[in-house]
Amino acid sequence: MHHLPAEPPAFFNRGPSPLARLAFFGLLSIGLLVADARFGYLEGIRHVAAIVLAPLQRAARIPGEALAAVGTFFASQRALATENDELRRRLLTQGPAAQGYVAAQAESARLRALLDVRSRYENAATAVRVLYAGRDPFSQKLFVDRGADSKLAPGEAVIDADGVVGQVTRVLPTMAEVTLITDKDHAVPVKVERSGVRSVLFGVGAGRPPELRFMPPQADIQVGDVLVTSGLDGTYPAGLAVAKVTALERDTGQMFARIQAVPLAGVDRSEHLLVLARSAALPPRPEPADDDPAVRKSGKGRGKR
Repeated sequence: MHHLPAEPPAFFNRGPSPLARLAFFGLLSIGLLVADARFGYLEGIRHVAAIVLAPLQRAARIPGEALAAVGTFFASQRALATENDELRRRLLTQGPAAQGYVAAQAESARLRALLDVRSRYENAATAVRVLYAGRDPFSQKLFVDRGADSKLAPGEAVIDADGVVGQVTRVLPTMAEVTLITDKDHAVPVKVERSGVRSVLFGVGAGRPPELRFMPPQADIQVGDVLVTSGLDGTYPAGLAVAKVTALERDTGQMFARIQAVPLAGVDRSEHLLVLARSAALPPRPEPADDDPAVRKSGKGRGKR
């Protein structure tokens, strides 16, 4: 009588256990995260992936946009006969508003204001359009339609017609990432327009207004004060509107007052923005005076030669 083998044949071997595989790949992931955060090894891979995936992303949007356009066309054709009389009545009673005149006027006014702001910085401003907001619920970021191809660079200020929106934090070949002033990792050096008191406006995150921190209770600041950029960081030009103080609590039981402010720019609604180059934030280099000893000394040296 034959006995069955105690162990399965070699071709049934399972290899490492699932727990061992999980531990290995978990440690590998942690190692890659630490290496990327500490040394930025994966930034080059991100750029290559962005270049490779950009055409695929655009191609993936084409079928959906085409289907939406076809659906809209046929829906309009089906509803045209029944809506014709209603549209005529609205045109008579509401005038230009029936054709979206009010919305068009508002958009036109925003664009004119943005052009006025752009004219102040001559060649140091690049107009961009918002593509979409970031998907991370714990960060306040959006992406715009210009990138390295338009010579954008990390650290450049982003504004709209009403004030500061944020700062460019990452540049890809055809788009750029903008971190909003409401992000919890963002800070803007500001001053109170009325009194000139300087401080720093810190973002707190989604759903909460930014805060002025480390301000003593007796600081000369009031509810309704407008905060503008101080220009001390070399990123934002001085005098740009940032936020308005909406809440002030001096008796907090601690060393500092609690001050909250609401952004003046359309951080969550502006579609067209301006990116300001670093040259817009830095003052022009002063010309040396004729009575400067260094100028006289250099002049004498040239005369001797």
